[in-house]
Amino acid sequence: MQTTTKHKNRTVGAILEGDGVCFRVWALGHEQVELVLYEGGREVADHPLQPEGEGYFAALIPGLEVGTRYKFRVDGEGPFPDPASRYQPEGVHGPSEVVDLDFEWSDGQWRGLPMEEFVVYELHVGTATPEGTFEALISKLQHVSELGATAIEIMPVADFPGERNWGYDGVDLYAPSRAYGGPRGLQRLVDAAHAQGLAVLLDVVYNHLGPDGNYLRAYSEHYFTDRHHTPWGEAINYDGPNAGPVRDFFIGNALYWLREYHIDGLRLDATHEIKDDSEVHLLRELSERAHEGLPERTIVLIAENENNDAQILTPREAGGWGLDGVWADDLHHQLRSALAGDNEGYYGDYTGEAEDIASTVQRGWFYEGQRRLTTEEQWGTPASAIPYPAFVRHIQNHDQIGNRAMGERLNHDIELAAFRAASAFNLLDPATPMLFMGQEWAASSPFLFFTDYDEELGRLVTEGRRAEFKGFSAFADEARREQIPDPQARETFTRSKLNWEELEREPHAGVLRLYRDVLALRKAHPAARNRERGYTEAIALGRDAVGVRRGSTSGAMLLVILNLRGTLRLDLGQHGLSRGYEWRLRLSSEEAQYGGAGSEAVSLDATHLLMHGPSAVILEAQW
Repeated sequence: MQTTTKHKNRTVGAILEGDGVCFRVWALGHEQVELVLYEGGREVADHPLQPEGEGYFAALIPGLEVGTRYKFRVDGEGPFPDPASRYQPEGVHGPSEVVDLDFEWSDGQWRGLPMEEFVVYELHVGTATPEGTFEALISKLQHVSELGATAIEIMPVADFPGERNWGYDGVDLYAPSRAYGGPRGLQRLVDAAHAQGLAVLLDVVYNHLGPDGNYLRAYSEHYFTDRHHTPWGEAINYDGPNAGPVRDFFIGNALYWLREYHIDGLRLDATHEIKDDSEVHLLRELSERAHEGLPERTIVLIAENENNDAQILTPREAGGWGLDGVWADDLHHQLRSALAGDNEGYYGDYTGEAEDIASTVQRGWFYEGQRRLTTEEQWGTPASAIPYPAFVRHIQNHDQIGNRAMGERLNHDIELAAFRAASAFNLLDPATPMLFMGQEWAASSPFLFFTDYDEELGRLVTEGRRAEFKGFSAFADEARREQIPDPQARETFTRSKLNWEELEREPHAGVLRLYRDVLALRKAHPAARNRERGYTEAIALGRDAVGVRRGSTSGAMLLVILNLRGTLRLDLGQHGLSRGYEWRLRLSSEEAQYGGAGSEAVSLDATHLLMHGPSAVILEAQW
C-alpha cells in the first residue's frame, strides 16, 4: 500500500480524506512515528508517518475505511492509542478506531440559547437511566423539558478506564465513551435535545488527565511542565516552551465538541487549576475562538472556579477572559450551613445567617475581597459589574452530593419541608439556577463516588477515598470510615442510578409538582424574567428569614420569602416591603399538593404574613 503525505491543516487524529484516512499526531522530541493497523486484534501492517515540522507527523493512507483500528509506535516504543482518538471501542488501552462523524442533523434551525434563558439540568449519563447510555437518555428529555429546564449539562464523556466513572479521569479527550454509546450515540442525543428545545452543555476537563490510560507523555514530554503543579501533579504545559501545540490540542478539543457534536456550550472544570502565565490566558483564547469561530450560533462557556474572580466574566475588550458564566457555590454553602448545620471544611467560611444569605443573593457571590472566617485570607473580587445570569447557582450539584462520604443528597439530610423551601427559593433566583438530576423529585438514590480501575490502582483509590474523611468528626473513627462505600464496587455505581418509578409516588410526586410550578412561574412572570440587577433587592427579615423582591419594567413584582426555621410573623409594611401596594399569595412551598401542611403552615392576612417552620412563599403585586 502506498503511503503519501497530504494535509490541509494541523487537525490531529484520524480524519477521512478522499479515498483514505489522514493520520496526524504531535510527537515533539521523537524522530519516528509509525502507524500500526489492526485486524481481529492483531497487528497486520505498519506505515511510517512523515515529519511536518514543529513536532508533527502525518500520512495519508489510501484505501482505509471507517472502522479501521490503529495505534502509533513512537521511536520503536509502544504501540499506543491515538491521543486524539475519536473512538476507543476496546477501552482506553486498546486500538483507536477511524470514525465518520458526518451525521444527518435535524437541528438546522437551532441557534442555541443565551445565558438569560438557561435553567440547567446537570446529569451523569451512566446513572441517569437504567441502561446508562446516550440513546437511553433521549427518552428522558421530554421530562426535562416539561419540568421547565432549558438545558442539560452532561458530566464529562471523554473516554475513561473501565466501564464506570464520573468522567473527570478521562484520558481520550476526543472520544465519547464507548460505555455510553460512542460518537453516534452522543450525536443522536444532542440532535434529540435540540428537537425538544433543550440546549446541551458538556463538562470538559482541561486541568489534568486521569491516572490510567494517559499516553500523552509517550508522545511528548512537552505536554506537561514542572513549572506549575496541581492537585494531580505536574500541570499541563500551557505557557512554557513548546506550549503552542499543547494549547492547540486542548482548544481544538473544545471546538471539536462544538462543531462536530453541535454542543451549545462547555462547562470548564476547575479552571483555577489551569495554570497559565501567558500574556493571553488559555481560556481567553478559547473564548475568542469559540465565540468568533461559530458566529451563527450562541455558544456559552461556563467556568468552575473557586476564586470568585470577576476577570473570568469580564469582556475580552475590557481585559477579561470573556466567558459567559461561572459556577457560584457561595449560595449553596450558605444554605447548606443554614439548613443542615454543616460547619466543617469549607463550610466553616459560611455562617448561614439570613444577612449573609441575602448578601450572597444580592452580590452574586459572597466573598468579594473580605477575609475568610477560617484562614483570614482575603478572598474574591467585587461582582457588582457582572450580570445575574452569569452566576450559575444551585442547592445541589454532583460535587456537593458525590463528594460527601455517603453521597447524600440535600433531601436526605434535612426535612422535606426545608428542602421544598430551599428549592423554591433557588428556582426564582435572579441568577441562573441549576438542578442535579433527580433533585426535582427529591430522589431517594444517593450519588456516590465510583470508579472501575484495575485492581492495584483501585485499591489505592479506595484507601485514599476513605482517608479523605479522616479529618471530619463523623469519620474520626476508623471503623466508621470503613463503612464509606468502596468506589470500586459495582454496587456503589448501581446504587447511584436514578429510580424513575419514584415520580409517580408521594412524596416525590408532590416535590415534582412544586418544581414544575415554580419553573413555569419563572418563565411566565415579568418580574421573574427580568434579570437586570437594578430590579432585585435581597434583605434579611430578622435572624432566620430572607426576602428577595424582584421587579419589572411593567410594574409587576414578586417577593420571595424563605423562612429557615421557627415561626415568622412578618408585617409586610416593615422592611420597605409594602410601599403602598398589595401583596397576594401566588405560591407556597407548603401547599398540600406539594406535600406540605397547607394553611396550617402559611397564611397571609392583609399585610401580615405568618409562616410556621421552614417554608418559602412567593407573593405577587402590581405597582
